Amino acid sequence: MDLAIDLQNISKTYRNGVKALAGLNMQVGRGEIFGLLGPNGAGKSTLVKTLLRLVRPTRCEGLMLGRPIGHIPTLQKIGYLPEHVLYAKHLTPVDLLNFSGRLTGVPASVRRVRIPELLATVGMERWYKEPLANFSKGMKQRIGLAQALMNDPELIFLDEPTDGVDPLGRRDIRNLIFALRERGKTIFVNSHLLAELEMICDRVAILHEGRVVRQGPLKELTRHASRYEMVVETDVFGRELLVSLVRSLGGTLALTPDGQQTLVAIPTSRSQVVQPVIDEIRRSGITIVSITPVHQTLEELFMDTVLTNGKPLVPSVQPEAVPLR
Repeated sequence: MDLAIDLQNISKTYRNGVKALAGLNMQVGRGEIFGLLGPNGAGKSTLVKTLLRLVRPTRCEGLMLGRPIGHIPTLQKIGYLPEHVLYAKHLTPVDLLNFSGRLTGVPASVRRVRIPELLATVGMERWYKEPLANFSKGMKQRIGLAQALMNDPELIFLDEPTDGVDPLGRRDIRNLIFALRERGKTIFVNSHLLAELEMICDRVAILHEGRVVRQGPLKELTRHASRYEMVVETDVFGRELLVSLVRSLGGTLALTPDGQQTLVAIPTSRSQVVQPVIDEIRRSGITIVSITPVHQTLEELFMDTVLTNGKPLVPSVQPEAVPLR
């Protein structure tokens, strides 16, 4: 994999003894949307600020866009939307973008073309003359996103990009992030809105106590907790062959509260694994009411990972979940 970020053993201990990063390792591929998540105090903001040289690390080994962390020309290829950013209230969107462009070395001729394009992209072209003091939090987020793109960066850090944005605005920002990926940009998103990350990210990393405890494609990280649930008519516990087959696959059977149906759960993400069970149910003349693939959500993965300190998770389907007989 061609890497935009390749980090090894990054550490940061503050003067008061707080260890924000403790030998962190992380890889981010070029041209992907990468999500960073973790509980408060896990080190997310410290990591981003370290990569941008806003915080000096205790130890840092690795590359960003093929260059050592902190390489000044490389930083000019990066866009950044901070969390809780504060702007001078008297500035207009045009003033802010022009100032941002000058800081990142964008020529005046390019700024004149790019500023109206970016304002249109984030849906703020109507307010280009308004002072930022008159803007809502969501409007400021849109302007902040535009300034992060002012230098046409290769790598974009977005810290809580949809904070304070209404549902329509969140959809617009998602679509913009997808469009940036189509153009080959790498987007690094730090957010507490796990449902938002789940919709957009190619890969994620979970930080806990200054270390990456899980990272990889979301489908791979949640695959072990996937299962198929089938609801069938009648009590099937008397069907010894069927019960044995389900349990041989690590599955469970449980009667519904009314005792009229049986819930069969098979821990797998592969449909072919459950086919023998379906065939046996049909051979037995039993009606299948429903078959539902159940996948672990990003929120469930996050909670399980944090609660187990990144250790292998226990499948949510428990083998003892059957009625006593």
